[in-house]
Amino acid sequence: MKLKFYGSDFSSCSESDVPGFVSLEGDKGVAALKQYLVALGANLRQGNACAKDRGDVSGTGKKPYRQKGTGMARHGSKRSPIWAGGGVVFGPKPRDYSQKVNRQVKRLALARALSDKALEGSLSVVDKLICDEPKTKKFNAILEKAFASGSILFVDDNFSTNFVLASRNIGRVFMIDSHSLNAFDVVRHRNVIVSDDAMKAIVARLADNKE
Repeated sequence: MKLKFYGSDFSSCSESDVPGFVSLEGDKGVAALKQYLVALGANLRQGNACAKDRGDVSGTGKKPYRQKGTGMARHGSKRSPIWAGGGVVFGPKPRDYSQKVNRQVKRLALARALSDKALEGSLSVVDKLICDEPKTKKFNAILEKAFASGSILFVDDNFSTNFVLASRNIGRVFMIDSHSLNAFDVVRHRNVIVSDDAMKAIVARLADNKE
């Protein structure tokens, strides 16, 4: 599969194959990607919602009024759910929503996300992510020419200080190291730009069965 290759200044662009890059055909990895994204969302849930049932609310256990002769319905407790201030029936209780995803599924999900980005033409490789000087205005002007719209995720092994200073105040720019890259980061950004060294690390990571 051919990917776009940019120079360090994003002025030149060509297409070339990446040795060892995973290209998934058909629906392979789609279920793994869904499982990973669902599990990630579930793991972010706090699960601390809690409602008081009739055993938790404060109040007397005395019968409100006598059983017969009042002309009203029979009641045995003021903590009943049908009384104002009573307990909640089947209300939420603290629980753990977390889901476990094994390494093979995570790796397959990342491979699928990268493969989809490559098919869309939104995955690019740059020679090196460097900046001559930490000037946000100058760097943003370069990005506007190469990537006019959409969020941009830069992936590198180690970001240079000038690059971080030049890009950190641009709202649509995000950065992550190659070892921390996951399927969610790839999916949620319009453009993914990977340095040449980071791409080699990612290819090796996806090929490693002991990740």
